[in-house]
Amino acid sequence: MQVTNTWRSAARTEVGKVRARNEDAFLAMPEQGLWVVADGMGGHQNGALASRLIVEYLGEPSEGDLQQRLGELRKRLHGLNRRLGQELTVTAERPDTLIGSTVVALLIEDDRAACVWAGDSRCYLWRGSRLYQLSRDHSLLQQLIDEQQLSPAEAARHPAAHALTRAIGASEELKLEILELDILPGDVFLLCSDGLYQDLSADELGAALNLPAPQLTLNRLFQRVLDGPARDNLSAVVIRR
Repeated sequence: MQVTNTWRSAARTEVGKVRARNEDAFLAMPEQGLWVVADGMGGHQNGALASRLIVEYLGEPSEGDLQQRLGELRKRLHGLNRRLGQELTVTAERPDTLIGSTVVALLIEDDRAACVWAGDSRCYLWRGSRLYQLSRDHSLLQQLIDEQQLSPAEAARHPAAHALTRAIGASEELKLEILELDILPGDVFLLCSDGLYQDLSADELGAALNLPAPQLTLNRLFQRVLDGPARDNLSAVVIRR
């Protein structure tokens, strides 16, 4: 399926300054109106395998309107969740084995968009000089904020604050979250892993997204993070008309 309105995008991933390998993966298919960022977990090759499989599964051509493509995307992620769960069972004699990944995907058709996610990779929208975080982290940190009314600073002190409450491959039943919205002229979307946003303020994200081209935005974001400690892999996709 070809998307009639031309969307421009730029995508990049970096290992950062601390990690030995990159377990992130991304997909940028503007002609299909599909973009994805996945942040693998499980160490060794497992995280890289999980994120790569997400990109491979979702990169297969998909037909139909936005709702049909959204249904197909969900079906593929549920199928992959089962596959990773079976691979976990096969390797159960190794208790440290985990094969999982976050996912955030953006589907666009005409003036409608759908964001789908599990985990703490994020989707942002830059609209009318304001930054909106469209996705909500599936993490213990966010759960503590929501359920125990802790401030972000208090919640961050919890020893397992960055543990994920949802991810592809993490549990038998996968719960995806979906947000659909109308697109307005001038909208810019950012999909990114936590390695990118955790080192940037909302003001820094907004200033980069306000630049006129996706590649300029991407360069600014990565330069800012790589000038700092860059403790994690970082990935991002920037999308605009």
